[in-house]
Amino acid sequence: MTDDDADARDQPVGSGDRVDGLRADGGETAAAGADDVTLDPWGSSTVADYRKLFEEFGIEEFDELLEGVPNPHYLMRRGVIFGHRDYEPVAKAMREGEPFAALSGFMPTGDPHIGHKLVFDEIIWHQQQGGDAYGLIADLEAHAARGLTWDEIDEHSRDYLLSLIALGFDPEDGTLYRQSENRELQDLAFELGAEANFSEFQAIYGFDGETDVSHMQSVVTQMADILYPQLEEPKPTVIPVGPDQDPHVRLARDLATRMRFFKVSKAYASFECDDAERELVAAAYAALADDLDEDEMVRCEDAADWLREHAPEPTGARESVAAKLDEAGMEPVRPRTRFFDRQATDDAFEALIDAVDGEKRVYEGHVDAFDLDRGEAEELARQVELDHGGYGFVAPSSIYHRFMTGLTGGKMSSSVPASHISLLDDPEDGYDKVKSATTGGRQSAEEQREKGGKADECPVYELYAYLLANDDDDFATEVYEECVGGERLCGDCKEQAATLMREFLEDHQEKRAEAEALLDDLDIELESSRKR
Repeated sequence: MTDDDADARDQPVGSGDRVDGLRADGGETAAAGADDVTLDPWGSSTVADYRKLFEEFGIEEFDELLEGVPNPHYLMRRGVIFGHRDYEPVAKAMREGEPFAALSGFMPTGDPHIGHKLVFDEIIWHQQQGGDAYGLIADLEAHAARGLTWDEIDEHSRDYLLSLIALGFDPEDGTLYRQSENRELQDLAFELGAEANFSEFQAIYGFDGETDVSHMQSVVTQMADILYPQLEEPKPTVIPVGPDQDPHVRLARDLATRMRFFKVSKAYASFECDDAERELVAAAYAALADDLDEDEMVRCEDAADWLREHAPEPTGARESVAAKLDEAGMEPVRPRTRFFDRQATDDAFEALIDAVDGEKRVYEGHVDAFDLDRGEAEELARQVELDHGGYGFVAPSSIYHRFMTGLTGGKMSSSVPASHISLLDDPEDGYDKVKSATTGGRQSAEEQREKGGKADECPVYELYAYLLANDDDDFATEVYEECVGGERLCGDCKEQAATLMREFLEDHQEKRAEAEALLDDLDIELESSRKR
């Protein structure tokens, strides 16, 4: 979940229908050399088609919930933030004034650059919307996964924190920390490690017998980072990252669930079903209940017969649940909410039984409630867990932004100075890099005027959409439409962008200087006590 310099940067923002001229094009164009979708948090993978992330990894389209986000950030409006996992609880908390949090981490392997600014802005925006904001330095990861010395880490850590504060992060109302100096975090990582294993890491990250233990430990530490905002109280928490960090988010969501005392689900009989089986029983119940009088009940054996006659062609789920229904015989099929004992203490399980009001049935390993809906049951289970020393984690959410294209085309990388603009660059150097950048222009001015420019493939237009236009959608739209309409030529466009970049760097570095004293007063260790 860290934003580092192994960046795969492709897919500029193009046209669409939410903000004219600013919406993402769905990934139909790709940077030179882009390959198939691979999500490697430490690699240099590219995303050739962002739509594949929806199909292959279950990332949801952000556009579908944009209207429910109060005062959406311009990165959301323009489709730079293109996807999410379960962001609706965060948006709901914003709308209703409930607690929520945002956290992201930075691996200090080089200077912070304009690609990192996307994440800085996302954390700051969530803080401005009322969220608890967390920014962390992933120094343990940098040392374990990249082999940086602690002196190198110290130098870069200060630069990341200064830029974050200079861009608007309020350190008095937020939390900044280093992994190596946070004992609470390390204790949580230890507990989470008991729920993870090497086979899982092998499947998710491709770890093998050559992977060192410290690298694996750094993954567990990142899981603790993601859940850290919930140590004081469970709350919706969003992790803003690039899509290459999605493996971390998926694992953290799994671990949050495994740490819970109880699983809450719908059920229809005393036995346990998986999701596919439960769906079949629900269908049988709905069909049979319609034909019964009020004093009659659907029986398990009748549901089994109905499934064999009416369900789709035989499947493993149909056969397995029919066998379970046969075994239950005349037991009634009745909708209920189930509390399944995942890893509750004996005292917590007994307390749950006492806390369930109305009709209930107690079994070995689960409790069925007939008068509680799913939402009420979830809150009850979480409260009992918290009362008995559990964490009560809410599964963390995530939002995903498109990668920035390097100024030279292809990937933006800290190891290729001409491809990126560091937030520490001399403003004149930033000006020169933009002036030298690759564009989406035609071969000649005449052809550009006739056919229009290719803004969807232009790193310079991307600078406007991602950074230089700031919150001004009209300005970004104007640049786009003038480009594709042939009115704007690349020379003038680059001159304007270069001037704006110089002004941005001048302003940012003035604010960084002002942040120096503030950072020195914060309760964060800037020099590691670890051996070099």
